[in-house]
Amino acid sequence: MRLGYNSGSRIYLNELEFMQAKTAVTKYSFQCTNAGLRLDQFLALQFPALSITNLRRVLREGSAKVNGSPGRQGWILQSGDLVEIELDTSEATSALPENIPLDILFSDDDLLIINKPAGLLSHPSNTEKSGSVMNAVSYYLLHTRAGTRQDAARPILLHRLDRDTSGVLALALNDRAGRIVSKAFRDRKIEKSYLALVYGEVAEDNGLIDAPIVRAAGQWPRWRVSDDGVTAQTRFTVLERFRGFTLLSLEALTGRTHQLRIHCTYIGHPIVGDKVYRGPAGTSGPGWPGSVPKQQLLHASTFSLRHPSGGEQLSIEAPLPPKFVEALQALRNSN
Repeated sequence: MRLGYNSGSRIYLNELEFMQAKTAVTKYSFQCTNAGLRLDQFLALQFPALSITNLRRVLREGSAKVNGSPGRQGWILQSGDLVEIELDTSEATSALPENIPLDILFSDDDLLIINKPAGLLSHPSNTEKSGSVMNAVSYYLLHTRAGTRQDAARPILLHRLDRDTSGVLALALNDRAGRIVSKAFRDRKIEKSYLALVYGEVAEDNGLIDAPIVRAAGQWPRWRVSDDGVTAQTRFTVLERFRGFTLLSLEALTGRTHQLRIHCTYIGHPIVGDKVYRGPAGTSGPGWPGSVPKQQLLHASTFSLRHPSGGEQLSIEAPLPPKFVEALQALRNSN
């Protein structure tokens, strides 16, 4: 008796399940434009919603090629290398359902868009298996969508926010929507903007931060600006100035790890409450009435995309968290 179909580290219970999984696999091709990144790091940048653990498993299974040769996770890429990979970007999450409240901004059969609070992980990690957005979403779908479409219980995280960043976070609720929106991300057709309260009074009304970011192995913080890094660009606009602080609108033109936080510190204006990239300002600042907030004041405020089914333009806005509102009011009252 055949017990199952083996594909790398996954066992399928029957031939139908195996064939369905095979049809969900898509082939992707990328041209590397910056040398020095390991293959697994490069792919993590292309697929931000997939865990590095899953990507490395796919690499071990031999599903990636570099210039036509089998690629391994430690392969150091050169500029011009052609990277090809076959994978299913809609793999179901393994997050267990947990009754964590969700602030839902939009929901239908294809998308679930929430206002993530600061302090909540987007996805379980190797060390933390609970208390994440995906745990909360699994519970929400289990208790609100039971008996609906079969694939409605397969939430796909389309992008991520750092634990201490609040705001708009989008998920697809079926494989088709996941593939369409993921492609829109890769084609840079998704528009996102952030609000950040930073130390110091930014002189320019607007500008572009163009500073490459590299992963510094064995150092802390692990990510930093370096001439040999990967291209990273952030557009900023001053919305309001206070004595010793500035409220900025930020747009990440590229999607590097911790990009906005790193870039703000790089120009000498670290984000208030950022415990990692806090720069020379540390945890104090002139002009603040009382104690400076400990919460990181970086918020994903708007998110715009075309709906994967109807094609209409969706513009989602997440209201600021109470502590961010209180911080701005305190500064306005003190000026």
